Amino acid sequence: MVDVTTPAPPRERTRTRTWAAVLAACIGQFLVVLDVSVVNVALPSMRSDLQMSSAGLQWVLNAYSIAFAGFMLLGGRAADIYGRKRMFLIGLGLFTAASLAGGLAQEGWQLLAARAAQGLGAAVLAPATLTLLTTAVPEGPARTKAIGTWMAVGAGGGAAGALIGGALTDLLSWRWVLLVNVPIGVLVLAGAAVRLVEGRTGDRRRIDLLGAVLVTVGLACVAYGIVQTEESGWAATATLAPLLGGVALLGVFVAVEARTAEPLMPLRVLGARAVTSANAAMFVLGSATFSMWYFMTVYVQAVLGYRPLEAGLALMPTSLAIILGSKCAPRVMAVTGTKNLALIGTAVAATGFGWQSTMGADGSYLTSVFLPGILMMTGAGLASTPLASLAITGAAPGEAGLVSGLVNTSRTMGGALGLAALSTVAAARTAGGTGPQELTAGYALAFRTAGTVLLGGLLLMVLWLPRARPARH
Repeated sequence: MVDVTTPAPPRERTRTRTWAAVLAACIGQFLVVLDVSVVNVALPSMRSDLQMSSAGLQWVLNAYSIAFAGFMLLGGRAADIYGRKRMFLIGLGLFTAASLAGGLAQEGWQLLAARAAQGLGAAVLAPATLTLLTTAVPEGPARTKAIGTWMAVGAGGGAAGALIGGALTDLLSWRWVLLVNVPIGVLVLAGAAVRLVEGRTGDRRRIDLLGAVLVTVGLACVAYGIVQTEESGWAATATLAPLLGGVALLGVFVAVEARTAEPLMPLRVLGARAVTSANAAMFVLGSATFSMWYFMTVYVQAVLGYRPLEAGLALMPTSLAIILGSKCAPRVMAVTGTKNLALIGTAVAATGFGWQSTMGADGSYLTSVFLPGILMMTGAGLASTPLASLAITGAAPGEAGLVSGLVNTSRTMGGALGLAALSTVAAARTAGGTGPQELTAGYALAFRTAGTVLLGGLLLMVLWLPRARPARH
């Protein structure tokens, strides 16, 4: 007979807990990245169902991205102080509950509030996934393999977002792009609560909640002020009040970070030229590339007449292009050098944006979606890797994790503000028109403006980015 009371061998228990941590980390990362892109194809359906304005529609993306980026550094610090398992469960629980609320929303403001709560949950969840993984897997080949799996799963979430969103919207409804997170989240929560082991650094330093709130609200106010120019113009109180208020809050944030003992963003980190210049370049790159998904999605559906599933399939090659560019970047970087590859990638992306700006109301898939999309996203993938590498190389010992989080924050925040600005540019061109010709003219101007921004970013990189120094052995 088998003695069922005999506990499992310690090695077997350790192996089970290790793979439970890896699985939980990968699923959490997949959900966080997926929800950046999965809603894009569903936007036209959300607009018609909830009677949302064009300005409100872009906040479906911005509410998530601003909350996500603004609280990401805070989430990473909280995981170290309060425990990786605890923050993973809190982040995933909030993310899951917000997904349910968003899927059941009956008014536009309810959907936007749910997306902001999702972003906050993602900001707590995302850093905890990586720390869970790195603490569960010993340093060496096994950890390298686990981190590679984690990165691949995240990239897969971004690439699959358009296809999954299109399929769910077409076959069920737009609500399922949010509701699909609920059963997955509940299952992972239950498994993680039982299988994961708590861990923390033991560091009980204070957490800079004030800094996180100031930078998030400040950037949200700036984005809102930019959006208001579409209806009120630049000189109106409705525009100037949030713009100036947002700038003032960001100024207070800098003052707080300079004085607090444990700042969310130590200003000394920005003293390194490589860190500052690479983050500025990443901000510019994100401001153009993030908006690309929004405009391409509404273009193929509102102008070319694609159904949501067809739109998802049409944008899949573009999604895969950024993965291809990111995967090829390390090998190309060894030949061209870090700075040169950042310049090449940005130039390729700018070329794609310029091509996309020639789009027509009766454009073909090959020349108005596929080829320019491939150029835009391959270039973005080629440029992002060397920029991140330059930033981390310029970081002081022990601050690589902080700088890595800052790079992601810069890219995401750039994307949110870029979308707000470019949507205003498009709306000004359409002048209220809703026909295919008017919409296409607005989108084309947005792509042309984004391409010009990238050219400005290219000049910034030429003048400011340092050349990477060879590593010391």
